Amino acid sequence: MKLYDSIGPNPRLVRMFIAEKGLTIPTQAVDIRAGENRKPEHVARNPHGQTPTLELDDGSFLSEITAICEYLEEKHPAPPLIGSTAEERAECRMWTRRIDLTICEPLANGFRFSEGLKMFQNRVLCFPEAAPGLKKIAADRLQWMNTQMQGKEFVCGSRFTLADLLLYGWIDFGAQVGQPLDPANTVLADWHKRIAARPSAKA
Repeated sequence: MKLYDSIGPNPRLVRMFIAEKGLTIPTQAVDIRAGENRKPEHVARNPHGQTPTLELDDGSFLSEITAICEYLEEKHPAPPLIGSTAEERAECRMWTRRIDLTICEPLANGFRFSEGLKMFQNRVLCFPEAAPGLKKIAADRLQWMNTQMQGKEFVCGSRFTLADLLLYGWIDFGAQVGQPLDPANTVLADWHKRIAARPSAKA
């Protein structure tokens, strides 16, 4: 296998997932600032021109972070980062979906349509007038997430999962692009410190 890697929260999530699994997968850097991900060579691997992309041993390619992580989980089930039972897997997928749709997506587009506009305006449709509202949606959902984390060690209770990796990476990214975590979200802030202390956070 080979991971086509780059800067950004989504490639980082997959690197952290790989590290938590104790796997070693060769990587090849894709320079997204220079637009290398939009060149024909990479688009042949990933029609959306995005990263990360995982090349499998048979020469085929997988994209989308949840698909990549689900594949690695099935191939290497221990330690379980999605779940060992149908109930655990469903819970992890539920929270991953909630975080992705209600926090990651508006946070990402809030950045693309404002601070990241120069980089993205010729790559995707951008609506600068929507940026403030999108940022507010992400901040509101993080506040909601703070209440949902009350009394829990991780997003899925006592289990460290893919949902934690996703939320952690995007909170870190938000802090880098003008959307830092509100200090009032103290439960999330404490959770973030616990994840940051894990060796995989350096991946």
